[in-house]
Amino acid sequence: MLGKVVIVGVGLIGGSFALALKGAGAARQVVGMGRSQEALARALELGIVDSVTQSAAEAMAGADLVLLAAPVAQTGPILAALLPYLEPGTVITDAGSTKSDVVASARAALGAKVSQFIPAHPIAGRESNGPDAALAGLYQGKKAVITPLPENAAGDVGLVAAAWRLCGAIVHTLTPEQHDRIFAAVSHLPHLLAFALVDDIAKKPHAGQLFQYAASGFRDFTRIAGSSPEMWRDISLANRDALLTELDAYLAQLTVLRGRLAAHDGPGIEAIYTNAQRARRAWSEAIESAEPAQPQIQEPE
Repeated sequence: MLGKVVIVGVGLIGGSFALALKGAGAARQVVGMGRSQEALARALELGIVDSVTQSAAEAMAGADLVLLAAPVAQTGPILAALLPYLEPGTVITDAGSTKSDVVASARAALGAKVSQFIPAHPIAGRESNGPDAALAGLYQGKKAVITPLPENAAGDVGLVAAAWRLCGAIVHTLTPEQHDRIFAAVSHLPHLLAFALVDDIAKKPHAGQLFQYAASGFRDFTRIAGSSPEMWRDISLANRDALLTELDAYLAQLTVLRGRLAAHDGPGIEAIYTNAQRARRAWSEAIESAEPAQPQIQEPE
């Protein structure tokens, strides 16, 4: 049982964390904090939080756990604002989609007290934003990656892991660098591609006609383009180097595919499609038949 939990950013991610902890009976008091008074009022109205404040001093007084659920570029300023009121027993964690930049911001903002910051990233989301998008079951059966720092106490890491497990998540551990390389490929690049495709279609003179005939394939491929532009701008810039590496590899693959298309190379095109289909099916079947995950995963070979 946690006494006081503070959620900085009461939208989809923070709001779902709060609802899950409240649903599990794991927090006596949940306090919302953030930039938007409107969002805070809505979170209070929906019962996501028990009270709201824009005062760091008020929020941090007696807090057991603080979750930062804001765009990653705000990590440093938020931590700097919380630092004067950070009590020895308070653990701060985050939900940012990049980790190396978050760790650097935490070290700069917190100094010697960085040991109280446990970086993390829940692998769950929706294309909707704000308190109304929050779901108590958002993290059920989903992965939550913790990227501990050498300075972190084992008990503090355990507290964050336990909180995510109470939300229904399966906890994994990576280094910040491993995390960013992996998610550049399987999360950040797909978002970039989805945003780029929809932006390209929207700029065409006959965009209305194109959208009129777009069906399930377009919908499924571009669903994530409905996500927060501010958040994904920050993620893209924060993980720029790894994302550029993945983007360059993807552009090279597109060049190969374009060459085969231009050359009417049916077997060559089919070979790419067949390999992709095989890999996609294997991945899907592995998810469907997966046993409960181990608490840690190692660096991919």
